[in-house]
Parts: sequence; C-alpha cells; structure tokens
Amino acid sequence: MSTSTWIILGVIVVLVLWIIMIYNGLVAMRQRVNQAFADIDVQMKQRHDLIPNLVETVKGYASHERGTLEAVVQARNAAISAQGSGVQAQAQAENQLSGVLRQLFALSEAYPDLKANQNFLSLQDQLEGTENRIQVARRRYNEKLRDYNTFIGQFPNSIWANFAGFHVNNAYFQASEASRTAPAVKF
Repeated sequence: MSTSTWIILGVIVVLVLWIIMIYNGLVAMRQRVNQAFADIDVQMKQRHDLIPNLVETVKGYASHERGTLEAVVQARNAAISAQGSGVQAQAQAENQLSGVLRQLFALSEAYPDLKANQNFLSLQDQLEGTENRIQVARRRYNEKLRDYNTFIGQFPNSIWANFAGFHVNNAYFQASEASRTAPAVKF
C-alpha cells in the first residue's frame, strides 16, 4: 500500500472515531437531561404527597376558608394529572399549585392557633424544603438542557446530531408570570 492510501485510511479512521465521540456525547447529554427531569418529578411527587396532610391540618382551624382549600386540592390533582404530558403542561400545572400553596400559607397569618400548631409547622417546613429542592432540580434540568441544545447547535455537531435524530429541545421548566407575584389574600 502506498503512503497516500495510509493517509486516507488514517483520515477515515479519525473521522469515524470523531463521529462516534459526538454520537456518544449526545447520548450521554440526553440521558443527563432525562435524569434531571426525573429528579424534578421525584420532588414534585413528594410535594403532592405532603399536600393532603397539610390541607387536613388547615381544615381543622380554617373551616370557613373552603375556597382556598378546594383550590389547593384541585391544583394538586391537576399537577398529578399533568405528569407525563410534557414539560410545558407539567410546568404550568406545577406553577398553579405553587401559587395556591402560597395562598394556603398566607392563611396561617390570620389564624394564630394554626400558626402555632406543631403538625402544621412541621408540614410547612417539609413542603418549603421540597419547594427548594424542586427549584434546584428545575435549575439543574434547565442547565443540562441548555448544554445539550448548545452541543447540538454547534457546528459540526449539528450535522451529525441531525443525521442521528437528535434535535434541539426547547422544553425548559419555567415559572409562569402568575407564580412570580405574591398572592392576594382577602379576609
């Protein structure tokens, strides 16, 4: 074999190895995005499990606040139903749940006995901790998704990503405008 044949074979081997590295990187990044979303899902399930206990505790003290309690239960059920229906639908349902939970916690200010109830305080602390973990998990998911999208969008990765069926995913987990404002509680 001539020298030019060896050079051509060397270039082909390098290209094949390079394509394999890009493909494996894309697979790994997609898995990290999926894992990050699963972390969000775990935290939201924990939040969904805590809410019925919190609602029952509040019911004993604020029975005439039926509308707020029903809104919390409805928002929780909507959030559970939204699981598996896409990031945007799930984010919207979870943002709605966050908003009504803030209203529920605002009720504790109007009921000193409730505010002093150890069970309520414990549930509130657990839920607040879960909310913080959800925020961290959302941030991590969005970072992994950004890295994945950036890698796919860069040339020449974009050529191989498109060829292999990897596409940019714009399903970031974002807070809605409504969940960013403080709840108005009227008595």
